[in-house]
Amino acid sequence: MARFAYTVQDSKGETISGSLEAGDENEAIGALQGKGYFILSISSDKSAKSSLAGKATSQSAPRVAGRDLVFFAEQLATLLNGGVPLVRALSLLGEHSSSKGLQIAVGQVTKDVASGTALYKALERHPKVFDSLWVSLVQAGEMGGQLPKSLKQIGAYLAAQAEMVGKVITALAYPGILFLISMGVLVFFIVKIVPVFADIFKQFGVDLPPLTRVIILISNLLVNHLAAVVFVILGSAFTWKAYTATEAGNISKWKLTFSVPFFGQFIMNIMVERLLTTMSALIESGVSILNTITVLEGVFAGNIVFQRFLRSVRNDVASGKSISGAFKKTGVLPPLVTEMMFMGEESGKLPEMLVTLSGFYREQIEQFTRRFTAIIEPVMVVGIGVVVGTIVLAVFMPIFKMSSIGGK
Repeated sequence: MARFAYTVQDSKGETISGSLEAGDENEAIGALQGKGYFILSISSDKSAKSSLAGKATSQSAPRVAGRDLVFFAEQLATLLNGGVPLVRALSLLGEHSSSKGLQIAVGQVTKDVASGTALYKALERHPKVFDSLWVSLVQAGEMGGQLPKSLKQIGAYLAAQAEMVGKVITALAYPGILFLISMGVLVFFIVKIVPVFADIFKQFGVDLPPLTRVIILISNLLVNHLAAVVFVILGSAFTWKAYTATEAGNISKWKLTFSVPFFGQFIMNIMVERLLTTMSALIESGVSILNTITVLEGVFAGNIVFQRFLRSVRNDVASGKSISGAFKKTGVLPPLVTEMMFMGEESGKLPEMLVTLSGFYREQIEQFTRRFTAIIEPVMVVGIGVVVGTIVLAVFMPIFKMSSIGGK
């Protein structure tokens, strides 16, 4: 019998550390999972130091791009399917990776696996590179003897998420550039052109209309008090960031985000699609429901609204409630999702139903980006035209007044 040190998470999300005796590591893992724990780390006493060393290495490693992780997962699956031993496959990919961060992490993972450490345990020592999704899917693949399949799923998941993000960024890039150029032109007009006319009006002592006064006031603020304007903007941004770093502020931020007309539902769809895609990948790989929900909490680490409702779901599922019932109780997800989950549970095809749902929401997101790209250009052109027209009107109204006085 050997003694193993472990760190686990219980059904309430609380982290527990301790040790137990078992014949080998697999027996220790089975004992902990049998109690409903989600394993964060487990190691024999003699490997604890190397585990800490591995974690220290990952803290200083450079960040790794998503495309590099996709390539790593797909190529590792291909090599394993081709009969290449795991250690040799890891060594090859680590040596030939174009990512410095991935080279460092995979190099350490290769050493750990060569010394007898399970792959998922070696990966979890590098949380900045391989997140909880990686660890859970690889663990399920190793336990079920389907590691190449799990790696393929990871690659497909990461590629799908990267493609979705790319489409959203592409759809928003053109309107963003157009907006920045338009604002630059407006600022130039207000800073350079308006002051010239303001001096003329001052010399002639013209009684200015309210609209002209407002435009000249904005111009004076930008020209003579730019430092104060920048200070106010940066101060407001810093205050908002500090507020949203608190729990109440984070909740307010996401509730405000979801309530924004036109865009709120779009952002909610992105969140739901990511949840469904991640959940289907994990369940399909054999990860337990409780562990799946725990991984999802990590995926939505920056969104306290989703984290809270997932914690509630995990507690309800741990107490025996159905998955669809637990999700429906929170009221966060649309009724379509919870009803389809219920049908998936009843038919025993929950992963397939989740895939169908994620595809539906992916199509909704793509439709939004297409429509947004199509309508934003004319809307922005009209909007900028109205603003420019207002400024021109404000400048020429006093000129018309001066002309009428001169004519008399």
